[in-house]
Amino acid sequence: MVSHSEPPKEDLAAVALEHKIDEANAIINGTSDTPKAAELDASKLVVTLADPNARQVPDEATANAGLETICTDHMVTVSWNHQSGWGVPELKPYGPISLMPTASVLHYATECFEGLKVFRGFDGKLRLFRPNLNAKRLLMSTLRISLPGFDPVEVEKLIAKLVAVDGAKWLPKTRPGSFLYIRPAVIGTQSQLGVQAPKEALLFITVSFMPRLDSPAGGMRLHTNPEDMVRAWVGGFGYAKVGANYGPSLLATNEAKARGFHQILWLYGQEAYCTEAGASNFFIVWRAKESEGGKLQLLTAPLDDKLILDGVTRRSVLELAKARLAGEEVEVVERRYTIDEVIEADKEGRIVEAFAAGTAFFIAPVSQIHHRGTDVHIPLGENDSGVYTAKIKSWMKDIMYGNEQHEWGLVINEE
Repeated sequence: MVSHSEPPKEDLAAVALEHKIDEANAIINGTSDTPKAAELDASKLVVTLADPNARQVPDEATANAGLETICTDHMVTVSWNHQSGWGVPELKPYGPISLMPTASVLHYATECFEGLKVFRGFDGKLRLFRPNLNAKRLLMSTLRISLPGFDPVEVEKLIAKLVAVDGAKWLPKTRPGSFLYIRPAVIGTQSQLGVQAPKEALLFITVSFMPRLDSPAGGMRLHTNPEDMVRAWVGGFGYAKVGANYGPSLLATNEAKARGFHQILWLYGQEAYCTEAGASNFFIVWRAKESEGGKLQLLTAPLDDKLILDGVTRRSVLELAKARLAGEEVEVVERRYTIDEVIEADKEGRIVEAFAAGTAFFIAPVSQIHHRGTDVHIPLGENDSGVYTAKIKSWMKDIMYGNEQHEWGLVINEE
């Protein structure tokens, strides 16, 4: 007898990720049938404070001048193992973590991270910008590489507690308009060689200085990637914030910098679709062809093929543009587009401006794209920025620094 039941899906990675997400949601919602292991619980946080006089806070320029990232007084760590689940979170003095040489993360790239900032507002308050999105994305990234799940709300709480403790000293009210960078990460720590899902892991969170990268003199200059190299691919993990996305990109990036460019504009496939600028999302403002309506468009690559990261800054740019630029007849478009389309638009005088968007670079105007011997020179306006780039950047800064009271700005009660 021949069975005509529907065959199982062949996309094993996607199916496995769906199962992981379902399992994580079941645990969060209390509906899981699996044996109960301890969940991540920020209310159990144990606090051990550092000597407040042991370290002095450097000025921003000094902090960013060396080869070492300068972190604040404290960090958060939480261990996990497959039998007992999540351990007790600790907020403790910043310092080294201990790993065995055979730890999974050191051999099999079982590592993911997030990046967000805490801002000292012009109203004196401390704010996070949409931390719920970073926490949810961290969960998605951990599940993609078989690290343990958690309730993202608990990660938010741990982040908020850490910046509440260190904010007053390291981001004082005397420095309005300043920020610090927050780096949550999850790594596989099981000390056993062999390609397997780690049975032990560590979540840790640090807060540090970071240079301001959003205003490169003369605008950001991009060089397209070599023909034999891509950053991400369909069916891969470009949409997850895993360390394996970044190390292999450094060879081409360093070569581009040696040629006088800031970052790589990563293209994909034989069509050479534009995807990301370095590790940031890429946006272009142009006028569509007359045959296509001739509208002014804010264009960026889509998320549906999972090639690029669902950036928090990207999402915020799109939402603000849809809400606030509609009256200026700017159409917001997410679609695949090629470097040949960009070159054609440049020749026809249809490019208005372009920018990169991400946590590190924030909103950085782009002035040049170099592709296989062809240069696209993109207009810059006053203060080395396009009109729409400057508007969007201003709107976001107002939310981050408290000039506009907005639901995206989470105010932190400092300790």
